Parts: sequence; C-alpha cells; structure tokens
Amino acid sequence: METANTANTANTASGTGTGTTHTHQRGGGQPLLHQKGAETQAFGTLKQLPIGLGHDTRMYACQRLNRVLADTQILYSLYKKHHWLMRGATFYSLHLMLDKHAEAQLAIVDALAERVQSLGGVAVGDPRHVAELTAVPRPPDGVEEVPVMLSRLLDAHERILIDARDAAARLSAEGDEGSTDLLVSEVVRTGEAQVWFLAEHLVDTPLVVADTDTAWETLA
Repeated sequence: METANTANTANTASGTGTGTTHTHQRGGGQPLLHQKGAETQAFGTLKQLPIGLGHDTRMYACQRLNRVLADTQILYSLYKKHHWLMRGATFYSLHLMLDKHAEAQLAIVDALAERVQSLGGVAVGDPRHVAELTAVPRPPDGVEEVPVMLSRLLDAHERILIDARDAAARLSAEGDEGSTDLLVSEVVRTGEAQVWFLAEHLVDTPLVVADTDTAWETLA
C-alpha cells in the first residue's frame, strides 16, 4: 500500500495521474501546459511609455500603422501565393523576383509591428484579424493568369503607397517623426521600387525585331 501511494503522489506531481492536485517545482523541467488567462492589453489600447509623445498622437499613429501593417501582411501573402503559382515562359525569373519582393515585405511587416509596440500599442498579428482590417481585395482561391496576378500585386502596392504617404504626412504634423521615417524610408521607397520591377513585366515590347511604328516617332 505504501508503494502505491508513493506512485500516485509522483504521478500527480508530474501531471500524469488522475489526481486534481498538481504541484510544480521550479527547475524541475516539466513544461506548464494548457495555460489560460485574460488579455493583459486589449487591441486598440495603449500603455504609457516615456518616449515624449502624447497619448492622442500615439493612439492615432498606432491606428494608421496597424492599417498599413494589415495591408502589408496581405501583400506579403499575395507575393508568396503568386510566387508559388507563377507559370509560363517567364516562370523562373518571376518566381525568384516575387520571392525576393516577399522577403522585403516581410521585413517591413516586422518593422511596422515593432513600431506599434514601441508606441505602447498592440500590433495586429492574427491572420483572421488582419483580414478584418485590410483594404486589399481578396483574390480568388485558385490560379489567375500571370498578367492578372502581377496587376493584383500592383493594385495592392498602390493602395498601401497612398495610405502610407497620407499617414506619413499626418504623423509628421503630429511630431511623430519616427513613424514618418519608417513609412517613407521603408514602406514607400521599397514599394515604389517593387512597383517599377512589376510594371516593367507588363510592357508589350518586341524581344527580337524592333517595331518601327513606335510611340517614339509619334513623340518626335
């Protein structure tokens, strides 16, 4: 009987028994599993940080940054989707380029999220929450033609660029130069460069024989 009681006590302590009492010894190596608790900070709220910006400025900055963050996460996902689904004669070059663009957008996602956190806010992270906030239209679940996929990326970029420029101007007026710098130096400049690369793949241009009836003659 003493042996059985000893075994039950050991099982209960390790969480493998049927007892209702669970003990924990610090440094014992047993993970504390299935923990639950209330939110420590709700989305859309701020904690106070001594960074020299007022509550209203930080609140507005977090709202604008989270909107750009949601759209950028969707843009990243679109890049990965189209990277996987690319096809045709330009498959290899576009497959590589879209993945490179996706990596750059993922870095922007992280920078935007960390900026929100540094302002005392809560960055949007769950994909289901992102879907509620984004202004980028949802693509079909299947495969589209290559020019359509590229056009969809260009449309998402333009939405983000318009919003990011407006947010940068307004936040600069509020004195939040840190957020302004992030939006201009990373979101806008990276987006503009990627738009250039994408758009050049949609130019209908001859590859071998020059077209003598081009717009250059019209302009001349």
